[in-house]
Amino acid sequence: MIVTLEEMKEYLRVDFQDDDSLIEYLLSSAEKICMDIMRTDDANALTSEPNAKTAVLYTVAYLYEHREDADHHALMITIRALLFGSRREGF
Repeated sequence: MIVTLEEMKEYLRVDFQDDDSLIEYLLSSAEKICMDIMRTDDANALTSEPNAKTAVLYTVAYLYEHREDADHHALMITIRALLFGSRREGF
């Protein structure tokens, strides 16, 4: 994973363990979303992309904070903007 659970919890300012499994699930989902936007199946591609860590942190934070009312369209526009330079022409 490009972002560890500890890094994510620090970013979210979460200091309890109750949501660890949720945060881990969101980290996994965020990496997959970023890989899909970059049009790659290689998880290692995230480590070479300078904006990937920021994109994963932002995605998890957005989904965590907006569990009830997430605007996925707005989220995807932001993530695409962060990762557009690393997007492959096709799969």
